[in-house]
Amino acid sequence: MHSDKRLVEPFVGGLAVSLGLGPKNALLNDVNEHLINFYKWIQVGLIIELDFENSPEYYYSARGRFNALIKSGGAASKESAELFYYLNRTGYNGLCRFNRGGLFNVPYGRYKRINYVSDFLDLQPVIQDWKFTASDYSEIEIEQGDMVYADPPYDVEFTAYSKSPFGWNDQVELAKWLANLRVPVIASNQATQRILDLYASLGFEVNTLSAPRRISCNGDRTPAFEMLATLRL
Repeated sequence: MHSDKRLVEPFVGGLAVSLGLGPKNALLNDVNEHLINFYKWIQVGLIIELDFENSPEYYYSARGRFNALIKSGGAASKESAELFYYLNRTGYNGLCRFNRGGLFNVPYGRYKRINYVSDFLDLQPVIQDWKFTASDYSEIEIEQGDMVYADPPYDVEFTAYSKSPFGWNDQVELAKWLANLRVPVIASNQATQRILDLYASLGFEVNTLSAPRRISCNGDRTPAFEMLATLRL
């Protein structure tokens, strides 16, 4: 129904929605500059040249090197993109978490076996025409004819996945921003009562569903009760 529209994702994360829909035009944003750097390197043809090892010694050495690149201004380098991929594949429970100083602080994951990908060339033509940005969602310029899908950090107790945690006031401001866009909007979140009430009060059509959890801070894989809110014009 919206195949002619530009897909805008203020919190693109793992690209699942974009890859699933396959839009011709897309503006994909995330406040995590390291994630966006990884996608940008895929756009130009990423082949990883580092020899990864699934061991605590290699992991903590790689984490130290990655943080050293952040401190020295090398966060946009190919090496940084390679290390970011490795750390996310190898770190504890699939977490991507940074401390208040902006440094990656996820511990080693202790997986028995990890299949690392080194060649991302098959993904290059799929995403090469999409625009990737790393900024706060409020800085995105929404255009007439866009369709927005927002999947922010969920309304749960633990929200400190970055140096700037996404708290309740942020949830409220985001919902208000989405409600004022004047383009079709879809938003997902944890189906807490206050989230349901918030989006309903702003004119969204609110539905709930049970969804699997792939990543959590404590390893809990119990299906989560989630919200899907839509705003049609």
